[in-house]
Parts: sequence; structure tokens; C-alpha cells
Amino acid sequence: MADRGASALSPPDDWPAHPDPILALNRMGSFDWDLDTGLFHMDPRAHEVFDLRPEEYDGRPESLAARVPRAEGHRLDTLIAQAMKDGSENYGAYFRIRRRDGTLRWTHTQGYIRRDETGRPRRIIGIVRDATQELGDIEARREQAAQDEARRRQTNVVQITTAALAHARTVDDVIDVLKDTHGLTRLGATSLVMGLVEADRIRLVSDGPDDRFAPGTRITRIDEPYPMSEVVRTLSPRFIESPEEFAECYPILWPHLADLRITSAAYLPLIAQARPIGAMGLLYSDRYGFSPEDRNVLVALGSSIAQSLQRAMLYEQEMDLAQGLQQAMLPRTIPSVPGADIAVRYRGATIGGSLGREIGGDWYDLIPLPGGRVGAVIGDVQGHDTHAAAVMGQLRIVLRAYAAEGHTPATVMARASVFLHELDTDRFATCLYAEADLSTGVVQMVRAGHVDPLLRHADGSCHRVPVEGGLPLGLSAEFGRLAYPVGTLELDPGSTLLLCTDGLVEQPGADLDDGMCALTALVATGPDDVRNLADRLIDVAEERGVEDDVALLLLRRRALDTPRSGGRVRQHVAPGDPEALAEARRMIRAAVGAWGAGELADEIELAADELVTNVLMHTEGSAIVTLRLLTGADRRLRVEVEDSSSALPRPREAGDSGVSGRGLLLVERLADAWGVEARGGGKAVWCEFVVRHRE
Repeated sequence: MADRGASALSPPDDWPAHPDPILALNRMGSFDWDLDTGLFHMDPRAHEVFDLRPEEYDGRPESLAARVPRAEGHRLDTLIAQAMKDGSENYGAYFRIRRRDGTLRWTHTQGYIRRDETGRPRRIIGIVRDATQELGDIEARREQAAQDEARRRQTNVVQITTAALAHARTVDDVIDVLKDTHGLTRLGATSLVMGLVEADRIRLVSDGPDDRFAPGTRITRIDEPYPMSEVVRTLSPRFIESPEEFAECYPILWPHLADLRITSAAYLPLIAQARPIGAMGLLYSDRYGFSPEDRNVLVALGSSIAQSLQRAMLYEQEMDLAQGLQQAMLPRTIPSVPGADIAVRYRGATIGGSLGREIGGDWYDLIPLPGGRVGAVIGDVQGHDTHAAAVMGQLRIVLRAYAAEGHTPATVMARASVFLHELDTDRFATCLYAEADLSTGVVQMVRAGHVDPLLRHADGSCHRVPVEGGLPLGLSAEFGRLAYPVGTLELDPGSTLLLCTDGLVEQPGADLDDGMCALTALVATGPDDVRNLADRLIDVAEERGVEDDVALLLLRRRALDTPRSGGRVRQHVAPGDPEALAEARRMIRAAVGAWGAGELADEIELAADELVTNVLMHTEGSAIVTLRLLTGADRRLRVEVEDSSSALPRPREAGDSGVSGRGLLLVERLADAWGVEARGGGKAVWCEFVVRHRE
């Protein structure tokens, strides 16, 4: 009941000296409320109803606060104010009073509003009576129903909110669940504020209504006079039941919240494993006070929210560590390669379709090699965790080391497989290694269980490049199948080689071939610039909601402004592998043509073929064919064939019926020079051809 601000204590002149006997008979008291003076006069029976002695009441409405609970008084004030505002002549209401012994009792009041000739309320005359017996049975049933409903609502709210929080992976996910419109409605709150404990401070992670916060409260000390600091210090919830209580208890904070029409608030400590990890505040704009059931619900929710928040914080810590590890394992920079445009991209795996990212084992690498060559690597270690990232980092380093040592692509892959097998891990890896000579455009590729590359030509057409493959790294060593076949293609100026992991190709419910066709079409219609094309491919993966991680490497060969001073291509030929010999021939023909010596292609191919045949027939090992472009006083093409035998070859005349002995004689006739060099435990037989300048 509001104070009208007057000071006179005497009753009005027409106040009855003797109350109506009918009122006394019905155990009713009467009152007369002078709205001009603000005095609220009551007869003796009304004093009894309010359980007040005459000397305890001074005629002011606020003196009834000892008997009328705050929430009940606010409800009556609202009812009476509305009746006076809308022109009503009377009102009636049931409300509870708190008796001298602290128990609550139902009371009923009726009031008649007297107005002057202008319609302005001037006086309210009415009665109050004890309604305990009247409402006793009803109230008992109502309280029982309310308790049952409160228990049902408590169980329901806790279950629904806990179920929603079960899907929260990050701190932002937890906040989103709680700030969701339905979430706040279930909690009955208008807005949410949350802070996390960091050392002896609390950092806000949710700012409350409209993301507003009091200046200086973004980060506060735990010993400061704020409600969140208090609940963290005491480990007990704090329920603020009215604006007046808020202003009185927290005078520093309240001025910044006063215009938000907050009527009450509940601040809860978020405790996990017996220590506070944060605090949460629920702000209300339409309620006063908290029932025991309300408090039980909020305390139970606080415990559930704390557990979810702790899981989210631990998950984010693990993700930060994992992502930092992965970034450390991937190349920090991609070197500039003369004669090529390079673009690389990495996209982490999504978390259950959300925008968060998981750690993965996908990687890329670009390795500058001597003679204008470059090695391009794309790979995928099994799994999505820190172990996969650690294995990926080690594997990337050894692949780079083996390639830099000058080994052939097949040897690089075989050695990497042995390394992974000996690493004593249960992980395997798919990989594709491509070694490109940018002066000739010859690309040699080895595939270990990986998806095929794509080739986009200068005219925009694109197709899949089938590469015969071997087992994934680790498995090929375990099963003793380390012989990786080598594929060769010609990368013309303006053409782009695309290497990617299966995350860019695979689509849920679709065949891998369908995914490759879709990717091929996307590349064919994409931008010419490799960086823009890489961005486009990653954007499409984002739009499609790809859940696997993705690594991507694009290499576009540029036309050289001036002829290069040198170059080199190499091919490994194993005994009993006619396809490798055919690949060596194709490699040599392509390189000779690219170096402007196409008229010598037949002679050089025939000489190399004879040298390789000698190795395969007269030694027990493989042959390594290398074609070099040498510059100096004149331009020369040099063919080298290495083997592991120390026995030196010698030319000899073949008999009339001989089927051997003519190889070196033929080389001697075709080449401008030839010779033998010792190479460690073996040797290299070489021959050179002078490239004549065209007239």
C-alpha cells in the first residue's frame, strides 16, 4: 500500500464514532483511507484483523509493512492503482498477512472509492476481514496442487535444460542454450549474465540484457561488492527479491541497471568438483520474490549448468592445444616457386554440423627441389585427435627429408611407409606425392591409398587423373608391398594440378565417384586464379556442411619468360615392371620436347632404353633413369642410368647369331659422348647429346 505523503494523524470528521454493529457481528473491521493526507485510519476490529495493538500503528500505510509481505503489498498497490485509474467504484482482493507469531493468514478486503466532481479519487472506505476459515480448505488444496505442480515443473525444467546442455560443446554453446528464447522462458527470466573465474577475477562471457554491462564490470575481482563476486566467495546462491533490495545491497551496480526495469534477480555459483568455476545471474522484470520451489529449481539448474560449463571449458582447452599443435605441424609458410602459382588451404572438421572445428590429420606440403623441380604432398592420417596431428607432423617432416635427399618419388613413399610402420602407432595414412619439373612440365606421381588428383587445362576443361596406387603408408610396410608404381603426366603452361583429401570429395550418402565428378565440374567452372579457386572450393565445402577436415593444394604452371638454364627428370624402373619402363620412355620424350630438342627424342629414348636393358639383364637390382639438361658452351642432354652393381660395362662386338652385345655399341654410335661413373656401391652409365641451335 503506497504512502500518500501526508502528516496529519487525526481521523476525518465524518469517521464513525461507533462502527456498524453488523461489521462487528461478522468479525469485520473497517478503514478510511484519506488519499489527500495519505492517512489510513482503522477501527479496533481492523487492528485485530492485522494483529496490531493500537500503539503499534501510527496511521500510515507503510507501518503495515510488518504485517503485509512485500510481494502481497505490491500486488494490492497495483490492484488499487488500476481501480482508481480506470474509474472503478470499488475493488476487492484476498491477500495474506504475517501474524505476530510469523504464520501467514488469509485476509479479504473490499474498498469503495469516493471521487470529487472532477472524477478524481479522494477517499477509500472499506472493510477487512479474516478469511482463514473461508479459504482454508481451498488454500490447502491449492497449496498441495501448487507443490505438485512445482515438483513437476522443477523436474521438467531441469530435464529439458539438461538435455539441451548435453549437446553444448563450447562455452558459447552453453550460453546460447540458456539465452535461447525458449530457454529463458523455461527459466522464467528476462535475461542472463554469466562470468567465468580466472585466478582471483571474474570475466564476463555473457553481458545480460541487450549485451549491456556496467562500466568496469567486464573483469572484476572476487573481493569486490558485486553479486557474482559474492556467490563465488560464499559458494551460496543470492536471491534478490525487489528493486529496493538490489539498490540497497549493491549500490555500485544498481544505477547501471535501474532503467532496465529489473524487479528481482537470482545469482548462482557454478561449482564443479568442489570449486567455483563461474557465476550466473538470472534477471527478472515481472516477478517479486522466490518461492522455495523456485529456489530449488534454480539451485538444481545451477549444478547442471556448472557441469556442462566445465565440460565445455575442458573441451575448449583441449581444442586450443590441438589446434595449436596442428598449426605447428603444418607448414608455416609456402615457399615461392619460380614458374608456378601455388595455393594451399586447410579447413578443420566440423563438430556435429556446427561451426566449431576439430583437430585432424590432413596435411599439405610443398618442397623446393634442385633443378627447377618441386615436390607437392597431400596426405591424411587416420583419426581426428591430437595423436593424428602428432603423427601427421612427424610424417610430413620425414617425407620432406626423403624428398630433399634426392630419392625418387617411389622411394620417398616407400621409406615414409616404413617410418610410419616403425613409429609403433595404430594409425595409417593415405598420401599422394607429386614431383614436378616446371621447366619440362613432367610430373611424376605416387599414390598411397589416396584419392586421385585432378588436372585443369588452360582452356578450363578438367578431368580426373587415374594414378595406379599402392597401400596406405604404414600398411604397405606391414604387408611387405613397398613397390609403389609411378604415374607420369605433362603439365602444360596454364594448366593446374589439384591435390586434395577426401573431405573435399566425399558427400554423405553419395558414391566417391559421384563426389569426384561433382568436384571436377566445380573446378572446371571455378576462377582461373588458383587462390580464388581454392577459396571457392573451401566455401562450397562450408556450404555443404562437410564434417571431415579438408586439405587442398593447387599448383598452376606458368609459361616461362626465358628458357631455364637446366632441368632434371627421373624414373625408377624395377625388374619385371614393363609399365615403369614405358613410363620412363614417356617421361624422356616429354622432357626432350619441352626442352626444345624434339628432333633428338628417338635417339635419346633408344639410348636410354639400351642402358636400362643392360642393367635389368646383367644386374640383380633396379635401374634409375635420370635425364638432365646441361648448359655451358653448348646445350646438352645427359642420360644417366644408375644401378647397384660395381661391375663396369664394356662394349663388345656381337657374333653373327648373337642376341646381345650391341647395346653399348649402339649408345656409342647415337650419343656424342658416353662414360661410366662410380656411385657409392654401384655405378652410373651416362651418355650426352648436343642440342643443335636451330637456324
